[in-house]
Amino acid sequence: MGTWNSRGLRGSTLEELVNRANDQYREKHLALIQKVPTPITPIKIDKETRHITLAYFDQKSTVDYIGAVQGYPVCFDAKECHTDNFPLQNIHEHQVKFMEEFEKQGGIAFILIMFSHRNEFYYLTYKAMRSFWDRSLSGGRKHFKYEELDPAFFLPHNPRVFVPYLEGIQRDLQNRD
Repeated sequence: MGTWNSRGLRGSTLEELVNRANDQYREKHLALIQKVPTPITPIKIDKETRHITLAYFDQKSTVDYIGAVQGYPVCFDAKECHTDNFPLQNIHEHQVKFMEEFEKQGGIAFILIMFSHRNEFYYLTYKAMRSFWDRSLSGGRKHFKYEELDPAFFLPHNPRVFVPYLEGIQRDLQNRD
């Protein structure tokens, strides 16, 4: 197996942490969040091991995770960032559109960012992400800087939960009222 930060495994550390947090939240009856599988079409299958050796993506995936938190529909994407500049090219137009429609239906959409070099998690609201996205479309920077982020949405370290994103959802809801 390759190193954790190789291109093929990029994001797998964060994905594992989020999956564990999802399990913890489910066990405590706080949330039911599932990983959205990426639809693929197999091209080659090893007949002996029955493993897919070549495949292509059927369609563009929407977001990484979807579910419900205390009666609220929730969807989010999880992204790792190794610098203080987050490239907006890491968020795709079809994801922005899906999140927009999700929010219009009364759901909560966000991007969970792991700033791995700082060992910090950030809850990027759909509204804030959309602001950065729109700025880039109107000729502005194609990234946003760590310093531009609202300090209130950095997730506190919690020894009981791997990624305490429910705290970000709670703050997001408070800001909507």
